[in-house]
Amino acid sequence: MKILVVEDDIDTLTYVARGLGQLGHTVDKVDTGGEGLHMATNSPYDVIVLDRMLPELDGVTILKNIRIAGVKTPVLFLTALDGVNERVEGLDAGADDYLVKPFAFSELAARVHALGRRPVLAKVEPVLKVGDLEMDLRRRQVRRAGRVVELQPQEFKLLEYMMRNAGDVVTRTMLLEHVWDFHFDPKTKIIETHMSRLRSKIDRDADTPLIHTVRGAGYSIHAPD
Repeated sequence: MKILVVEDDIDTLTYVARGLGQLGHTVDKVDTGGEGLHMATNSPYDVIVLDRMLPELDGVTILKNIRIAGVKTPVLFLTALDGVNERVEGLDAGADDYLVKPFAFSELAARVHALGRRPVLAKVEPVLKVGDLEMDLRRRQVRRAGRVVELQPQEFKLLEYMMRNAGDVVTRTMLLEHVWDFHFDPKTKIIETHMSRLRSKIDRDADTPLIHTVRGAGYSIHAPD
């Protein structure tokens, strides 16, 4: 799944994002309300984990605004406010679940997974398609021209990110941030190695390649014109 985490406590933000990433999810994380509102209304997500007490905009205000904007992505409130009135206010604002700090990561992950399985509220397409390549996000299965393609978890995340940005150039920096959660260049061949493996699995035995190197810029996945 693609998950947005909005949390101003950097330690909690890093802890949650890293844990969800290790479970194979693609995680975007921001630490202000303004950024959270922008990301939630401009990018498709399967689940949003939203802190209530944030700089710039509080969580309830963000939630009301994204619901007004028509975003139906399931939202899990993550907060230290554990009073009945606070929980009712959050649920009335459009939250789908409510988890009080401190929390066990295993419970948070279970709640996130439960929200991601809700078919009615899930706004994103469960199947991504590029040409004859299909990625079933719920079954975590990839097929090209009907042939099952076996991918390692990191290869799946890499392909999912590229398919969500099909037709666009994704740079090395974008891949490091969104697939590996690196905010620095590790000066290794990690991207090239994974991309080479992914390309051999996706384009092997195919008449036309879908993954392309854009010299001096990055990579792109797109069907033939």
